[in-house]
Amino acid sequence: MLSNLNSIIIEGNLVRDPLLKATPNGHPVCSFAVASNRFYKQNEDTEKEVSFFDIETWSKLAQTCGDVLKKGRGVRVVGRLKQDRWTDNGGKNQSRIKIVAEHVEFKPVFRKETDPQGISEAAENGMETYAEEREPEAEAVF
Repeated sequence: MLSNLNSIIIEGNLVRDPLLKATPNGHPVCSFAVASNRFYKQNEDTEKEVSFFDIETWSKLAQTCGDVLKKGRGVRVVGRLKQDRWTDNGGKNQSRIKIVAEHVEFKPVFRKETDPQGISEAAENGMETYAEEREPEAEAVF
């Protein structure tokens, strides 16, 4: 049986520090949210639309994201959409869509004016790229 296409690329900045946890079986899971801007023309004005996306990483990629990422850091995320479904305490069905990252690129970090060099090592070397290991199959998270 063939899988349907499910792929997404998002670029933006972290809106808060990432949250690194472990599953009951000890697999690292890192969650973070990214704000992505879209600019468009409406009449004579340039408008800005901001969208927020929840990202989840697993295993070695999760550990790396938890160690390296901070609020405000720019990233490019390549992954797939996943829909979580549950029933809340009131018996109502709930769902949310998140991105499970398979590949994360960390954008360069520019240091503040107090830095005599002006830029970090990451900026000098360009983007840092990390890819995921396969997500553990059929494991409940939290």
